[in-house]
Formats: sequence, C-alpha cells, structure tokens
Amino acid sequence: MPFFPDKNAFYLLTGLALLGLFASFWPVLLSVWKLALLAAGLLLLIDLVLVQIMQPIEVERDLPGSLPLGVSRLVSLRIHNKAKNSRRLSVYDHFPTQVQSEGLPVSLSIPGGQHADISYKITPIERGRLLFPQVQIRLQSPLGFWQRSILLPLRGETHVYPNFAAISNYALLATDNNLSQMGIIKKRRRGDGLDFHQLREYREGDSLRQIDWKATSRMQKLISREYQDERDQEIIFMLDCGHRMLAKDDELSHFDHTLNALLLLSYVALKQGDAVGLSAFSGAYSGSDQQRWLAPRKGQHNVQTILNSVYDLQPGSEAPDYAKAATDLLVRHKKRALVIILTNVRDEDNDELLPAVQLLRKRHLVLVASLRESSFENTLEQPVSKLQTAINNAATHHYLQYRKQTFDKLSNSGINTLDVSPDKLTVELINAYLGIKRSGAL
Repeated sequence: MPFFPDKNAFYLLTGLALLGLFASFWPVLLSVWKLALLAAGLLLLIDLVLVQIMQPIEVERDLPGSLPLGVSRLVSLRIHNKAKNSRRLSVYDHFPTQVQSEGLPVSLSIPGGQHADISYKITPIERGRLLFPQVQIRLQSPLGFWQRSILLPLRGETHVYPNFAAISNYALLATDNNLSQMGIIKKRRRGDGLDFHQLREYREGDSLRQIDWKATSRMQKLISREYQDERDQEIIFMLDCGHRMLAKDDELSHFDHTLNALLLLSYVALKQGDAVGLSAFSGAYSGSDQQRWLAPRKGQHNVQTILNSVYDLQPGSEAPDYAKAATDLLVRHKKRALVIILTNVRDEDNDELLPAVQLLRKRHLVLVASLRESSFENTLEQPVSKLQTAINNAATHHYLQYRKQTFDKLSNSGINTLDVSPDKLTVELINAYLGIKRSGAL
C-alpha cells in the first residue's frame, strides 16, 4: 500500500478516542464528539487527496565508479522539489546486500522549486559488481496526517575491487631500495645477476670475475660488467577458488589475502620484465561454471588487466580439482613458465595434488603456496590446564604432522613449497619468486 498514516493521524485518533470516553460519562459531549468525528474524517480525506495529487519528487544519485573492499565511501543523493510549496519527506536508498550502510534514512524539508543534497556512508564487505536499483521516498502530506511511499527507479552500478590503496602502498615499496622495508630479501649483490646489462666503472666490492679486462685495457681504468636477473620469463598463477579459501582468520578471507599477494607479486614480476598470467580453477565465475584464464602478458599496465579479471571472483562451494586444473593449463600454455599454485593444502590432498603437480613439472617450474590457518598456532599457544585443552593440543599436533608429511612429499619430488599464514603470504611469496629468479632455475 503506497499510503501510510503518519504520527499526526494517530494523535488525532487518540484525541477522538479520549473525547468519546468522556462522552460516555457525560452525554452532553456526545454531539460534540460526533461533530469532531466528521471534521476529523474530512481532514484525513482532504489530506489524503492532497498528498496523492502532489507532483513527484526527482532524485539523482552520485555513486563512485569503483570501491575498495572494506573501505568506507560516501554516496550522494540530490533531491529536487519541482512543486511551488515546501515538502517534508524521508529518503531511503535501496543499496545491495554486499555493503553495510550508515546514515539512512534521512528526513528533511525542501523549499519549493529547490533541491537538497544528502549523503550516506557505505562499506563494501564483498568484491564484485554492485547494483543500486531504486530510491524510496516517503512524502509527508500537507497536514501531516499521511505519508506517501514512492519508489523511484534509479539504477546505479559500481564495482568493488581488492583494496587497491593498500596495494598501491605496497607498490611504492616494491622498488630496489625499499623492498627490504617489507621484509623482502635481496641476497645477491648489485651487478651479480645472470643476464649481462651494461659496462660501468669498477666499484669497491665488485668481484674479480666481473672485471672486463679488454674494456679495462682499452679505457685504461677498471671496468666491470653489470648483470641483472633474467627477464622475459613467464609467471602463471593457478588460483584455487574452492571452498577452503572461504576460511577467515581476520577481517579478510584467505581468498582475499591471496588476491592481495597475487596482485603485488604481479606488480613486482612485471617490473622485473616478466610476463604474468592467471588461471582460476574450481570456482564460480560471475555465476557460471566457466574457468577464468589470462594468457601471460608483459608491461606494468597488465596489473590493471589482472585486477579487472579477479575483482568479482569468489570462491565456490566445491573442492579443488587439481588434476583438471593442471591438464587445462598444459593445453592452454606450452612455453615453460613458473607456475604458482595458490591454495589451501590438506593432508587428504596427497592423492590428487602430487600427481597434478608432477604432471605440471614435466614442462614448468612449480611453486605450491598454501595458506595455513592461524587458529592452529593459537591453539598450541594456549596453556594446557584442562583435559579439553590437552585433547585440542594433541589433535592439532596430529593434524600438523600429517600436513607436514604432505609438504615433505612435495619437496622430495623437487617441488618448491610455501606453507604460511595469510598475513605472511605476500612477503614470503615475493621472496620465493626473487629466489627462483636469482637461482636461474626457471
């Protein structure tokens, strides 16, 4: 029903009820009560007609084109009163369920022929596409007895990305001089890489094997060769979109931690001159069962391409199918690459993960990076003072032992592995990548 009685109508009805109660004790008031009923009915009817013929309100919405996950932003609404008289109304925007809001509804009065600007705060709690379908207006009648509910179709759309502000801060650190501030270790000395880069004057600390004796003889001063890490290599992320990535240790899920690490390592790898690609498996792609594939590309602009490809990716309810993911990758990509499998390994994955990784290893260099729940460490840190605590502690040790056996089997098969908590994934992953680059294994 588009019309609702306002509080003034309830005040009026309450007054009539009290007058009727008094009239039951003093019959002389009965005629007065009947006249009051008639007058009140006429007022309510006239007010209802007036609010029904009122000229509708017009609304515009100013919505950010993109939003970072977990960061609050303002949405602005401009309400136009095209009528000559002042309007009293309440505004409620129909926002999607993937956001939390503050500041709605808003009640205000707008003079005739003018507009008013209001805003409210939204905080995205899920990545992906957000749709704002309509705005609801509750227009108060001139006498204040009724409210008219008006739904204005006002379609708006925006996209929620991983927190690119945090990624940008990381990117500022991801330079030769600042990587150490993130905990990223660059062990090789300057000029001691694998590919020849340039000739330069000898510097203190250069090794003898760096000296170019022909150039030294020609220039009559010590000249050193400077090397750099190999370039033009390819990195492919295999991103597990299975149900285990839904796990949470803090505000972000394991999947969101993985996306942040993936994006930052992509930035570092592209800055190193490598090409970066992506293969998502065992997950839903915008409501369909299709897997997402990005062929490796070079250039730092590719970070934006990767970001646009994963912003709406969500882990599904199925278990990871490592064998199918490995087979699909081998069909799609023939050139040797560093394949980084981002997943959450359990001891029951032995029979599926190891054969899939060994299949990939025939053509590619493989790194398995697994997220470990922080709750295990928290359980082991608790003092054992009760029987239940002792049981939990023993069960955790038992589980971690089986988990270690899984990684031991991978390592013994020549597979690079990482088993880290979500908050340490980014740094450990970049360290592993830089170590592989310096070793020349790729």
